[in-house]
Amino acid sequence: MLDYDFMRHAFLAAGIVAVLAGFVGYFLVLRGQAFAGHALSHVGFAGATGAVLLGVSPLAGMLGVTVLGGVLMGALGEKLAERDIAIGVILTMSLGLGLLFLHFFTSYATAATALLFGDVLGVDLPTIYALLGLAALSLGILGVIARPLLFASLNPELAEAKGVSLRGLGLVFLGIVGLTTAASAQIVGVLLVFALMVGPAATAQRLSTRLAPGLGLAAGIALAEAWAGIALSYYTDWPASFWISALSGGMYLLSLARRR
Repeated sequence: MLDYDFMRHAFLAAGIVAVLAGFVGYFLVLRGQAFAGHALSHVGFAGATGAVLLGVSPLAGMLGVTVLGGVLMGALGEKLAERDIAIGVILTMSLGLGLLFLHFFTSYATAATALLFGDVLGVDLPTIYALLGLAALSLGILGVIARPLLFASLNPELAEAKGVSLRGLGLVFLGIVGLTTAASAQIVGVLLVFALMVGPAATAQRLSTRLAPGLGLAAGIALAEAWAGIALSYYTDWPASFWISALSGGMYLLSLARRR
C-alpha cells in the first residue's frame, strides 16, 4: 500500500489534519460550539466554490472565508443565545451563496464532489506543506490562549469577573476553528468535518475528564480513525471519507456503551 506516492501523501495529510482536528475539536466540544464547526464547513464550501469560479485555489478560498466566518461568529455573540443566532445567520447566508455558486459550478461536477466529500487520495505535496503550515499556525495560537480559553470554557462568569475577555477569546478561537475546518475539508469534505473535529473529541471526553489525557485521546483517536479509514479504503475500494466517518461514529457509540 505504501509503495504508491499518493498513498504516502494521503497518510501524511490525514495525520497532520487529524492531530490538529483532535486538539481544536476538544475545546470546540468542551465549549459547546459543535454547531459552529458544522456551520463553518458550509461557509468554507461557499468560499471554495467561489474561488474555483474566480480561478483561485479552492483551499485558499475555503481558508479565507472560514476564518472570516469564524471571526464574525465570535464578534457577533459570545453568550449561548447570541452565538446560536449569529451562527444561524452566517450559515444561511453562506448556504445561499453556495447555492448560487453551484448554479455556475455545474460543469465542474467532479471538483464539487471532492469539495463536498473530500479527496484524500488526491492530495499532493504542495497541499501537504500548506496543511502543515496551517496546523503549526493553529496549534501555536491555541497553545498561547489555552489556559484562559479553558478557564472561560469551564467558568465563563468567573473568568469575565477576573478580567478575561470572553468575546476576544471567542473571536480568536473561532478563527482557529475556521483554519481547522478548511484543513479538515481537504480530507473528509465539508459535509463530514464532524467526523474528525467532533467525533474523536466527544469520545475522548467520555473516556477521560482530565485535560491532558483528554487532549491526547482526542488527537490519538482522530489519527487512528483517519489512518484506518485510508487503509480500509485501499483494501475495499470504498471512499475513505465513508470509513473515517463510520469509524468516528462507531467509536463514539462504543464510548457511550462503556460509560454506561
